[in-house]
Amino acid sequence: MAASETSGPGWVSRFTVLCGAVRELWITFAVKLIGILAYSIANSSLVLWLSYDLGFNDVQAGYLVFGWSAFMTLSTVLVGSLTDAIGLRKAFLLGVWICAVSRAVMTFASTKWLVLSAGLFLLAVGEALGTPVLVAAVRRYSTTAQRSIAFAIFYAVMNVGFFISGFIFDYVRRTIGEPHGSFTVPVLGTHLTTYQTLFLVSLTVELILLPLLYFGLRDGVEATDEGVKITKDQPKYPAETLPRALWFMSRDAVRDTVRIFRGLWSQPGFYRFLAFLALAAFVRLIFIQMYYTYPKFGIRELGAGAPIGRLWTINSMLIIFLVPLVGAFSQRISAYRMVSIGSAVAAASVFIMTLPLAWFKPLADGLPGHWLGHGYLGLEGAVHPYYVMIFCFVTLLSIGESIYSPRLYEYAASIAPKGQEASYMSMSYLPFFGAKLLVAGTSGWLLAWFCPEQGPRNSQLLWLVIALTTTVAPTGLILLRKYIQVAEAGREQA
Repeated sequence: MAASETSGPGWVSRFTVLCGAVRELWITFAVKLIGILAYSIANSSLVLWLSYDLGFNDVQAGYLVFGWSAFMTLSTVLVGSLTDAIGLRKAFLLGVWICAVSRAVMTFASTKWLVLSAGLFLLAVGEALGTPVLVAAVRRYSTTAQRSIAFAIFYAVMNVGFFISGFIFDYVRRTIGEPHGSFTVPVLGTHLTTYQTLFLVSLTVELILLPLLYFGLRDGVEATDEGVKITKDQPKYPAETLPRALWFMSRDAVRDTVRIFRGLWSQPGFYRFLAFLALAAFVRLIFIQMYYTYPKFGIRELGAGAPIGRLWTINSMLIIFLVPLVGAFSQRISAYRMVSIGSAVAAASVFIMTLPLAWFKPLADGLPGHWLGHGYLGLEGAVHPYYVMIFCFVTLLSIGESIYSPRLYEYAASIAPKGQEASYMSMSYLPFFGAKLLVAGTSGWLLAWFCPEQGPRNSQLLWLVIALTTTVAPTGLILLRKYIQVAEAGREQA
């Protein structure tokens, strides 16, 4: 390899290429950080809130998460066309307002039908508006030379949000008490449960986005290799009131989604792209499990108030540093190959959770357990072997994630037709739809069968089911490569 690729200015330039980026790219990074922080705090609390505040058992809570996940994914598919119609800036602002209203309902209301309809399921629409918009924004606001490192930074910034949220999640649970603690809002005098308090923190964080987006983003900005272009967004229904215009654009979004979906299937290679994403979705199952299965597993095996959030932030801590480095050194390697390698490493990590606890007891009783349990997690007394086991699992998972996950975003963005970025990104979420439903629909059953709140547990078997499911990703990607790999713009298939 040439020296310029490994050291000196050539290596440094892989990072400094962003120095000339438009301000909208940096605002997009900030929006991702704040949005993920709000999302992660609420999402980590979701199944606990459903069970301990609203009274649903494991299976019922799983079904509700199933429905919520399905609705959010379908909304993600539909909002792509709406985003292309109203522009990135308006789509950003609309999504933040919807998320703020829904989080307020989940924080202060206690009537089941209200918090589920105007809270939980409305939140799905708001979050759906943010997902494809942010990915499309990174592409719109970065040049070809900036693309790889921009997506790597985008992913690293996201993990800063996850990292901070883990500490907040543990702090609130430990300070107020779990599962039935109470917090009084000083201004309103309202009593909130532990998990409603977490929603309040999420709401407060979400509101920071409004001035940032309103005053920071300019309409119609696009970064091209020839320079910055500004084309003002033209309203699609200028003569209509805002509510009627949104209704008409939502109607058009459904029609455009059907039209675009038909058109994409006629493009050479699109079905192979969907097959690629469908296989990659199986490795993404791990992270959905960490939201909907891991919290109850951790509390039941390690006790109420266990620092499971801080333990999971090890993932974000490693990703923050690993992703930019991997992104800088792998620019010449195809996204397909990187996803294949990374998913194999990530899938292997889950099998650590299936091993006997006795294998990790010497580590838990020794220096590693003391450093992890007493030093980082702040535990007192003996360190449970599960802490060391989860640490090993999360560390190996993070290495695999740093290799594959940012390249999933880039792979989809690099083959999206110009002018249809948001629509195409929305369509690319279809394979994840089935993956999310698989986890959301089975997480409650897995907990009820293998890790119930009362009675004997067999958590190793729970994780074995998850591990076996995850191996579908690397196995399929490797065996079917010559059939499903799609050419990436500007990169050889290496």
